[in-house]
Amino acid sequence: MDKELTLYSSFIKEIKELIYRRQYEAMKRVNAELIQLYWDIGKEIHRQQREKGWGKSVVEILSKELQKEFPGIRGFSASNLWRMQNFYLEYSTTSSIPLSTIENEKLKLAPSVREIGKKLPPLVVEISWTKNIVIIEKCSNLLEREFYIKMTKRYGWTKDVLINNIENKAFEKYLANQTNFDETVPEKYKLQAKFAVKDDYNFDFIEMGLEHSEAELEVGIIKNIRAFLLEMGGDFSFIGNQYHLDVAGEDYFVDLLLYHRRLRCLIAVELKIGEFKPEYAGKVQFYLNVLDDTVRLPDENPSIGIIICKSKNRTIVEYTLKTANRPIGVATYSYYESLPEEMRSLLPSPDEIAAIIHEIGENDTA
Repeated sequence: MDKELTLYSSFIKEIKELIYRRQYEAMKRVNAELIQLYWDIGKEIHRQQREKGWGKSVVEILSKELQKEFPGIRGFSASNLWRMQNFYLEYSTTSSIPLSTIENEKLKLAPSVREIGKKLPPLVVEISWTKNIVIIEKCSNLLEREFYIKMTKRYGWTKDVLINNIENKAFEKYLANQTNFDETVPEKYKLQAKFAVKDDYNFDFIEMGLEHSEAELEVGIIKNIRAFLLEMGGDFSFIGNQYHLDVAGEDYFVDLLLYHRRLRCLIAVELKIGEFKPEYAGKVQFYLNVLDDTVRLPDENPSIGIIICKSKNRTIVEYTLKTANRPIGVATYSYYESLPEEMRSLLPSPDEIAAIIHEIGENDTA
């Protein structure tokens, strides 16, 4: 039996993979049909109320009758029927959705957004109803919604991970980040690498005073390593702190050494409690060279460095990264929960944001 199993193992594996693919495709079709159904129900509720002047009671009555008729099917509560109508209204027209201070007609939207108003947006059927509702209720900007829909689809975010990313302003932090990845990371991994580094990290989970040392910051992170990795983005694994490197008999230590599962590379994190200085990049480049030569495995991608400082001058960072030949990102850390207003002024223009989000869908390498 064991010999026969070995003989047929490749064939059995192929059949199993075929079944999994078909199951996944079937689930996608079921989800698409469910989203379409909810869209149609929402459209009909809106049409009937508008044409016949019905009030809110029609939704309550409809909910009770649907649950009576389809007792084994969830999703027909009154609150969910109202969500269906809101879902239809939000995506059937752009007129009710504020786009920051930019007028809709001046904004060059990505193709999927331009289709809104003509048919059911193709993007929304790519993720579950629950995640669509989270995005609708927590994001009002069309481009922000498109970003989170594409990221949820691409990286398989759970509902909790999606909510965490929205509440931590992943959209704004992704758009404002400072890296040299366009010049130093292969095209295949560039987008994922840029998403792996935020412009600012929220370290509210660390209990320490405003005046603290780098050692205290590091200890605070280690004591809250789960919260730290979640804030970093979810695809990071912890390898060690004060990771020892022996170079020509001399000792060097990387503050934090992480591993990124999707990028399949080592991430060297340098922690600084003051303002960014250009010489920090030289130190991190040195670490990356050593890590690639002595620690990186043959099938892993080149290492990436992240310098996390208390503050930074963006112009100085830009000049520093221009001359760096290894992939490095420079970020800040802070203790506030909401995005500071000064960061909003650093975001790209709406045209640039649309192009960036469009690129996420065009270059799906995950």
